[in-house]
Amino acid sequence: MSFIVKGFDASAVAAGIKKSGAPDLALVASRVPCRAAAVFTRNLFPAAPVIFDRQLLAFNPDSIYAVLINAGCANACTGAEGTANARQSSEQASLHLGAHEHSVLVMSTGVIGVQLPMEKLLAAIPKVVETLTPEGWTAAANAILTTDTRPKLATRTVTLGDARGVITGIAKGAGMIHPNMATMLSVIATDAFITQPLLQQALAEANELSFNRISVDGDTSTNDTVIVLANALADNEEIVEASSADYIAFVAALTELCTELAQAVVRDGEGVTRFVTVHVRGAVSDAEAHQAANTVATSPLVKTACFGGDANWGRILAAVGRAGIQVEPERCDLFIDGGPDAATRRGELQLVAGGVPLPYSEMAATEIFAQPEIDVRVELALGEGAATVWTSDLSYEYVRINGDYRT
Repeated sequence: MSFIVKGFDASAVAAGIKKSGAPDLALVASRVPCRAAAVFTRNLFPAAPVIFDRQLLAFNPDSIYAVLINAGCANACTGAEGTANARQSSEQASLHLGAHEHSVLVMSTGVIGVQLPMEKLLAAIPKVVETLTPEGWTAAANAILTTDTRPKLATRTVTLGDARGVITGIAKGAGMIHPNMATMLSVIATDAFITQPLLQQALAEANELSFNRISVDGDTSTNDTVIVLANALADNEEIVEASSADYIAFVAALTELCTELAQAVVRDGEGVTRFVTVHVRGAVSDAEAHQAANTVATSPLVKTACFGGDANWGRILAAVGRAGIQVEPERCDLFIDGGPDAATRRGELQLVAGGVPLPYSEMAATEIFAQPEIDVRVELALGEGAATVWTSDLSYEYVRINGDYRT
């Protein structure tokens, strides 16, 4: 599969930040200036790159050339020195790209509370610029991993009038995954021609239905960022109206791409053995449906039941009941299904009708919960509100990974 986007290059090198010596510095760059949009963590301890990028985009959202990403050090809770290091990284990358000094956004991932090893990072910037190539996406996706076990890449094409646009993205994330913006790091590049305000709106819409619908462990990181760069080289007519067919098509393609990346993050979650889809239907609003689905998805009791293959449905309804939404138990139905695709699904099984259990087969329910993919559907029968959240189980391996993360 080709991830090439017209006018964009990517690369990765080993800067020596990771103890393993693996590649740990990635660059995604455009050969022409881009309009940029981003969404960031709502964590009140934002990392230095988040602080820097917010300021840079407020000052210059229309002439960004690149995103520089390091792994192995989060540059979070690092004070004024950390912010200065983020700025210096950006300025040096801009210098070596031959761009103006306010043109490179930065991202970091890794351990919190440690300063960036600037001597190593600055020495590696010329190398990561020199190795830029249109085919560098896989290398970049690998370089930004921390506890991830595999790279996460996706691409889409979209018809924009008489032109064909491309959207390609990479992401990293396996732990500290929970909504309130993005839940991990992602860089997305497109050659579409679109106004900056509409690019920001499109990202917000796509993010709400993708990265904001996943949870591995309920922890929102200090560094969560999703950035989209658009360089206008697709030669489509500029997208200037949110009601236009081209905007609608662009948002649909961007949402599909973000959803694929978001689901890949959950599937690669730390210690994950089950991929769980939680649907809530019939709530009084979409917001209440999302709140309920998110409560189920983050319940330790639900997640451990999934890990154990135990169809303990009472935990699911208990989570819905404490979600802070309108519920009438006598109207509530609960269904489960399992299997990674239609060919291997066991078939949907209803466990609860009108708030009370049905005489279902416990063996059939256990077989579903033993599958690598589980679907849970809660029907509230109160309105038209609906939402879907993707989550995972909670395993012994998750505890082991995070029990000695720094060591």
